[in-house]
Amino acid sequence: MASWLERIAERRMLKARAEGKMAGLEGEGKPLPDRSGEAHLDAGEQVAFRMMAAAGVLPEEIELKKKVAAAKEILAAATTEAERKSAMAALSELMMKQSIAEEARRKFLKG
Repeated sequence: MASWLERIAERRMLKARAEGKMAGLEGEGKPLPDRSGEAHLDAGEQVAFRMMAAAGVLPEEIELKKKVAAAKEILAAATTEAERKSAMAALSELMMKQSIAEEARRKFLKG
């Protein structure tokens, strides 16, 4: 059952659509973006990350996440034991930095 707040929001959206205010919006007719990677974040963090992404700014932990993914690919492509050892060391260091950045964000947000 919908709450009173949901019913009010739905009525306002229907009214805006009837007045033509819902036409021509950015992304109209396109599928919603895949945000499955944000499932572990709370709503406030999701909004903050989207705002930073729209401004072309990425938090350190997101940049590190991309570097970790690239390092995993390098490790998977390594053929010699020396390459694997070097790739594993680089991956380990990046994962540690990513964990530190995530923990720093959590502590900052908790106040």
